[in-house]
Amino acid sequence: MVSAPARGKVPATVWAAALVAVAGTVAALLGAGVRSRFGGHVAVDEPQYLLTALSLFEDLDLDITDELDQRRWTPWAGTEPLPVQTEVLADGTQISPHDPLLPILLALPMGLGGWIAAKATMAVMAGALAALALWTAVRRFAVPLRLAAAGVTLAAVSAPLAVYGQQVYPELPAALAALAAVALLTGPAFAPGDHPRGRGVAAFGVVIIALPWLSVKYAPVAAAIAGLALWRLWRIGRGRADRRPVVALAAWFAAMGVVYLVVHRLVWGGWTVYASGDHFQESGEFGVMGFDPNYVGRASRLVGLMVDRGYGLAAWQPAWLLLLPAVGLALWCLRPRGALRHRRGAVPPDPARVTRPDSSRVTRPDSATAASSRPSSAVSPRPSGTVPPGPPYALPSRASFAALLLPLAAGWLTATFVALTMNGHWWPGRQLVVVLPLALLLVLVLLASRPGRLRWAGLTLGLAGAVDYAWLLADGYARRITWVSGFEQVGSPLYRLLRPVLPDYRLGWSGFWPLHLTWVLVSVLLVAYGMPYLLKGRSDEEDPDPRRGGDAGDGRRADLRRGRLRR
Repeated sequence: MVSAPARGKVPATVWAAALVAVAGTVAALLGAGVRSRFGGHVAVDEPQYLLTALSLFEDLDLDITDELDQRRWTPWAGTEPLPVQTEVLADGTQISPHDPLLPILLALPMGLGGWIAAKATMAVMAGALAALALWTAVRRFAVPLRLAAAGVTLAAVSAPLAVYGQQVYPELPAALAALAAVALLTGPAFAPGDHPRGRGVAAFGVVIIALPWLSVKYAPVAAAIAGLALWRLWRIGRGRADRRPVVALAAWFAAMGVVYLVVHRLVWGGWTVYASGDHFQESGEFGVMGFDPNYVGRASRLVGLMVDRGYGLAAWQPAWLLLLPAVGLALWCLRPRGALRHRRGAVPPDPARVTRPDSSRVTRPDSATAASSRPSSAVSPRPSGTVPPGPPYALPSRASFAALLLPLAAGWLTATFVALTMNGHWWPGRQLVVVLPLALLLVLVLLASRPGRLRWAGLTLGLAGAVDYAWLLADGYARRITWVSGFEQVGSPLYRLLRPVLPDYRLGWSGFWPLHLTWVLVSVLLVAYGMPYLLKGRSDEEDPDPRRGGDAGDGRRADLRRGRLRR
């Protein structure tokens, strides 16, 4: 076993988390120097959040009537009138149709340092997101430290995370809250065994409640994570005393849901903040989802959110295409009679305590009980808990995969069928930012389980996305593009090379269907590639023992013979 680090020595994981935090913060801060539109540093919904933050700092209320009357936005949003978003309520107040948690977070920096301090605060949150993503990858999913550091850094210094790291929208804080919730969900508080649960469950409850207060559109993601937490607490409870945490957490969610609805009825006059929006006075607050939505047509976003020519994730960071095989791997591991796949000769290390070369401890509570109960015949003579150079990767438990895949699906489906459009006046990927850290963890798990050419492909694609972001910064400082308009005219040769093979969904069905159908096929093949059934070579697998919640158990062994499908 690798010896523990000397007392006083900072673990390598801490250094790596600090470095990726700095990278994420700097990348976001650099983006703050690029204008949101040619006429101002902030645009679209950003002034609404900043005016509300200013009102909270100066007046201790949400009413922005005086800020609008005094044109307080002109130093940072330009001299043109702002688009009208607020309706004058019965008491004469104007309250922005946006949930209040982000303005609350930005009230102090906005009041003391203006829009620059507000964007700097957003950049610090971007750095915190990068650090937490690395920590979660290493400590909860046992991803090798170097791989996690490289993957998180490339994601943090490229679009859309770097862009929304300084745009005044709730997307980045929501991503931080969702990732924190998953980190808690996959930790000891929700694992079988005699673990202290109170603090972890309480922290989880607070983090989940933050999501709808950032924006009601995050409610489906919050509900998916909360549902998983309640299900896991119920499963691990063995008696009335053990069921107290799940009852308390369910009661907390119910009470906070009532508080949310009551506050919105009293302050905004409806069930959501959109009730105070000028645009929705005739259609009602739920017109935010569209006045006559075509859900069949919106289904094209299932692929378009990834590969749209201007607004797709892969257009600006091609490495996000690796999410498709990562989803395939997750689906394979979640199948009812699924089994975790290990590379040839691989024996999973003890998930309860894995000592990495950086001497940091990796906690994998989800599989601890199953691992300890396996017969010794299924374990190699190699000392438990040690990882030699180039170790095989033990895939996470089914519960851990569910903690990533279900919220990701909720966020993706919300962006597909609930959001009014994916081609709006904002930087691409806005509706998906909340779940991108979870997507990043899935990609890192895929790369950890497939060393070799796939990792080099991921590195190449990730560097291409970082180059695109650097080019965007250069063109933005030269006033050739902004974050809201003209960004598709960026001079990056890599984006120019990729652009012709991506469909433009703004052209209508007759204009995008050939490339759309092509990418549907490519997407299916990439998802299938992630499923070990279709891989060549031999791999040992074990059917799970259902009593252990789907982790690899004592069942029969099967193999993948070279050049054939699974037998």
